[in-house]
Amino acid sequence: MNTAAILISISAILLGGFFILCLFRLNRTLTRLDQMLDSALEGTFEENAFDESRLSAIETKLHHFLSASRARSSRTVSERDQVQTLIGDISHQTKTPIANLRLYSDLLAEQTDLPESAQPLADEIGRQSAKLDFLIQSLIKASRLENGIVQVSPEASAIDTLSENVALGVLKKAQNRSVALTVDVPQGLSACFDPKWTAEALYNIMDNAIKYTPQGGKVRVTVQAYELFCRIDISDTGIGISEDEIPKIFSRFYRSSAVSQEEGVGIGLYLSREIITMQGGYIKVSSEHDKGSCFSVFLPRSFQNENESSVF
Repeated sequence: MNTAAILISISAILLGGFFILCLFRLNRTLTRLDQMLDSALEGTFEENAFDESRLSAIETKLHHFLSASRARSSRTVSERDQVQTLIGDISHQTKTPIANLRLYSDLLAEQTDLPESAQPLADEIGRQSAKLDFLIQSLIKASRLENGIVQVSPEASAIDTLSENVALGVLKKAQNRSVALTVDVPQGLSACFDPKWTAEALYNIMDNAIKYTPQGGKVRVTVQAYELFCRIDISDTGIGISEDEIPKIFSRFYRSSAVSQEEGVGIGLYLSREIITMQGGYIKVSSEHDKGSCFSVFLPRSFQNENESSVF
């Protein structure tokens, strides 16, 4: 009986010791994993900071994963720098030739002794030069946004100021096309957005609305506030968009055959969606063919700052 009790006691002690050893090893492994993850999150992970011979199988796999992730991150940064350099070179190398083309076309158009048949050609050179300049600048903006070279900086800003400033930018075009442009925006509404880039996004949408609205039509800008978003509606009485084309209009370089006679390169709406999406917003479209369209831009009313949300 005493022998059995002694054996049981020894077994219990051994099991307890083994259990404590397992807990110790588990705690040590978790501590190392925690250190690895902390260093990875802080961007200070170094491969030689951890001795692989002392790591468990899970630790070793995590170590390899973090090392590969760090290498990929370094390559991404390097590639982004290369893209930025390339974009800068393209912008610099094309700016002067295009500016010269536009200057020479303007000089030609001002000549009074040009043959009558040459005047339309000079005007067309000017139009195509302006179109080429617009296309290159749009591609540069798109590339910078896509590669994270340009970052939007959302801040609490007034919706009425944004809408009115953009409307002023397209007013002359609306007047030239005999399109009535109205802005009905309540005072005092704010949202969280980058004023410069958001103005560009709205400009592209308003410009399209005017461009594709016939003479005598209307373009209206209204705003509605919700708890989480401010909704900016840009509606028109234009040609409308067929239902099957709505998913395509935000694609880069997409142009409907119905608007092929109008000037454009098909990148404005793509840029608009990229800009709004980068700020936590989104765009919805409703349209009826030959009746008009409504582009609804939703801008968040709050932003995350150090894990705290502020609502305006």
